[in-house]
Amino acid sequence: MSEPSSLYALILAGGSGTRFWPLSRNTRPKQLLALFDEETLIEKAVNRLDGLVPKERILVLTNEAQLEATRKTLPDLPPENIVAEPARRDTAPAIALAAGWIAARDPNATMIALPADQLVIRADVFREVLKTAATAANDHNAIVTLGIRPDWACPSYGYIERGEVLSDSTSGEHPVHEVVRFREKPTEEVAKQYLADGNYSWNAGIFIWSLPILVSEFSRHCPGLATFVEELSQSADFDATVAEKFSLLEKISIDYALMENADRILNIEADVGWDDVGGWPSVAKYLDQDTNGNSHRGPLLSVDASNNIVFSIPGAPHVALLGVNDLIVVQTEDALLVANRNDADQIKKLVDELPDQFL
Repeated sequence: MSEPSSLYALILAGGSGTRFWPLSRNTRPKQLLALFDEETLIEKAVNRLDGLVPKERILVLTNEAQLEATRKTLPDLPPENIVAEPARRDTAPAIALAAGWIAARDPNATMIALPADQLVIRADVFREVLKTAATAANDHNAIVTLGIRPDWACPSYGYIERGEVLSDSTSGEHPVHEVVRFREKPTEEVAKQYLADGNYSWNAGIFIWSLPILVSEFSRHCPGLATFVEELSQSADFDATVAEKFSLLEKISIDYALMENADRILNIEADVGWDDVGGWPSVAKYLDQDTNGNSHRGPLLSVDASNNIVFSIPGAPHVALLGVNDLIVVQTEDALLVANRNDADQIKKLVDELPDQFL
């Protein structure tokens, strides 16, 4: 297998992460939170590319409300590499914007697109998988997806059904498979069947392709996006072209735009310690834990209390729990959340009712 051409990376960083209120706010979304240590999720996303993609080839797409904070969080990236989308148009237009930015520098480059708000424990293996994926994308003129090896029957993720392994990748540590189809979020029973079958991966939303293949697929399925890529690649004023054209693009996800229609899609299943960090219960797995199963960051005293999640910012008052179970307690400088752990997915409903000063 041949080495890929020059690698670029797009980090999608426009999400809000309302499930992490009160720690997350409009200008401090999930990817800008330091949930596990002193490093934010977006810093982790950039740093895990170290040694694979030079920082000058990393583009971060965010929005106007988060632009300043994102640039402040990533001082080692050139500020012009952190771009604010003028409107929310979903992932396909965002990827087209990045493709135009990259094409102006190298129209034959290979591009990695990945979210800013995921956790990957085994960064060294992650880089190996991405390198294999980039090589496969070029050798086979295909789109390559990363699938995550499932360790339980999760009904909250989309799945990728894998087919035959490619003959030239059978001896490698990370074999490349044909993709049979993408599956929407299943019922719990169907997810159990996927797990038992053994040929289904979680869809992590991580894609690798050469620019010529991406533009070719856009031309066939979303010609307006292909035109946008060409306009950006030839523009004398990138920012002005984005401001003028981006908001007019069709609002569509990359899954619907390409993944369900592309000529050929390949998949590599990765075991990299991946977590999409979907809410406070996800974070709890990585926090300190006492003998009663209380997960916490910050000081905690608990008596006859179990299975609680406590997260306090530095300097916040000491938390003491007495006779309570299955709570989420999060305290910041201006707000306190107390919720039932089993209602973690409903925190967004609470956020919808908050006054603007707490958003």
